[in-house]
Amino acid sequence: MIASCLCYLLLPVARLFRALSDAFFTCRKNALVAKSSSPQVDGNFAMAPRGPDQEECEGLLQQWQEEGSGQALSTVSEGLFVDKGVAQSSLALLMDNPGEQDAASEDKWSSRQLSDLWAAENLEEPFPEVLGEEPLPEVEGPMWAAVPVQTGPQYADCAVLPVGALAAEQWEEDPAVVAWSIAPEPVPQEEAPIWPFEGLGQLQPPSLEIPYHEILWREWEDFSTQPDAQGLEAGDGPQFQFTLMSYNILAQDLMQQSSELYLHCHPDILSWNYRFANLMQEFQHWDPDILCLQEVQEDHYWEQLEPSLRMMGFSCFYKRRTGYKTDGCAVCYKTTRFRLLCASPVEYFRPGLELLNRDNVGLVLLLQPLVPERLGQVSVAPLCVANTHVLYNPRRGDVKLAQMAIFLAEVDKVARLSDGSHCPIILCGDLNSVPDSPLYNFIRDGELQYHGMPAWKVSGQEDFSHQLYQRKLQAPLWPSSLGITDCCQYVTSCHRKRSERPAGWAESFVEEDIPEPEPDFPRTVGTIQHCLHLTSVYTHFLPQHGRPEVTTMPLGLGMTVDYIFFSAESCENGNRTDRRLCRDGTLKLLGRLSLLSEETLWAANGLPNPFCSSDHLCLLASFEMEVTAP
Repeated sequence: MIASCLCYLLLPVARLFRALSDAFFTCRKNALVAKSSSPQVDGNFAMAPRGPDQEECEGLLQQWQEEGSGQALSTVSEGLFVDKGVAQSSLALLMDNPGEQDAASEDKWSSRQLSDLWAAENLEEPFPEVLGEEPLPEVEGPMWAAVPVQTGPQYADCAVLPVGALAAEQWEEDPAVVAWSIAPEPVPQEEAPIWPFEGLGQLQPPSLEIPYHEILWREWEDFSTQPDAQGLEAGDGPQFQFTLMSYNILAQDLMQQSSELYLHCHPDILSWNYRFANLMQEFQHWDPDILCLQEVQEDHYWEQLEPSLRMMGFSCFYKRRTGYKTDGCAVCYKTTRFRLLCASPVEYFRPGLELLNRDNVGLVLLLQPLVPERLGQVSVAPLCVANTHVLYNPRRGDVKLAQMAIFLAEVDKVARLSDGSHCPIILCGDLNSVPDSPLYNFIRDGELQYHGMPAWKVSGQEDFSHQLYQRKLQAPLWPSSLGITDCCQYVTSCHRKRSERPAGWAESFVEEDIPEPEPDFPRTVGTIQHCLHLTSVYTHFLPQHGRPEVTTMPLGLGMTVDYIFFSAESCENGNRTDRRLCRDGTLKLLGRLSLLSEETLWAANGLPNPFCSSDHLCLLASFEMEVTAP
């Protein structure tokens, strides 16, 4: 009797104690999450959709009927996806949302990759949670107060930086600010627990105790101290050295239109105010001399990015995508290091030509390096800097190749010298192709036999060999009316737009409507070439980890699609993984910022995260050019 009474009395007390304990830990967790919150969140910005072409829709529909419901399946083993390819159909999103498979999907990830996310939401076994309750140390000082304020009259119309809206005390404990502020010594990259799943499998932000500055630390690889291995013997005379960064900064409009790709991110770290401050912090930290950006939203460029970069000493050029697109490419350079010789915006859209009906663009600048006066009468060869963002759609490799042919023809025109040779060239951007794909090999090797190749195979992003409908590349790839030879050069008789410094590049570039006869020139059968002698800054493999490098991580699947190519001759030993031996008078690679592995990014909850505010990693390289006497 007494025991029964005690049970009735103690049971409610125990339940009350457990409820209070759960409430305490929940409040503590919420308080920690709130520390990284931004007080402002941008609104949505609509963009007019454009449907896929009829031929592709019919092929996709036929494939969907072949494969049935198209539901993607995935399994989990030891906290990682075993089959990251995820089988079955890539049309679940298209069939569930008829009419919404518009051009915006080509800017991001395909419906097959989106189906991976649906498979993840149906996982029965949750991922292990990331442990740790130690708070991050507080850091005093403003968030990115290192921006120099120019007082000269040339900056009178410069917009004020939005520092007031983001008070320092609101950010002083943010993990991204802490990580950039303390600038730790390099630490070894070790595998860490991957991002946790809770409930129905939605990706949750990691606990703020994760030391992002350690997980995502990127080492500087110095090649200047290895002359025998790299072929970088220093000359007797002075050298001109500079750094270049290429970065897809993730346009806010595209991110909001594809919000399902960022379910693993806390909403506050996706706001433009948070991301803009983080990006500026990153620019200041690495301090490149040339900055090549992709996915630059037009209003953000004119209102914030361009004024801020101008105060940092950059002169910037911007080319918005054609049509209804709100983002584009930008190239910025330090006016103390370079002088502009000419600039060419590149548009790939050609009215009436189905092969070139996309709105991607590029920029090609010819810069003159500025040598200090103390060196006397010396000179440096001009430098051609080319930046582009080609089509994403993995099925349309024919479009990608045609866009790259136009881009290479523009580079050839701008970089060609009077004797027929080329000045040093740096070609960079988001090429939406993986290493050793046919498009990548074409840029590096200068030749590609494409006739009969499946269009999806060009970029190597996804394997569509199981699909019944496959677009094949036909020869010639583009019509002669385009005015570009199979060697990716403009025909002398064809109409060319002038290379000039436009007053403003917000408007779409419109060529003169001058009717000209179709140029007559010989065509090769199924082969395209170029003679720019380019090689990649990165080798696309991390030997110390035994894993591939990645530059982006859509839905947790790491891949490389961003590149910096530069003028160089291949090594005499023929080793393709170490093509850095440069001929005299061209660029020499001095160093690069190391990339990360997929596993390392998984440990930091993927991309974006509180430390990296884009779904791509920045690429950074240091070069050297010879200074010659007149």
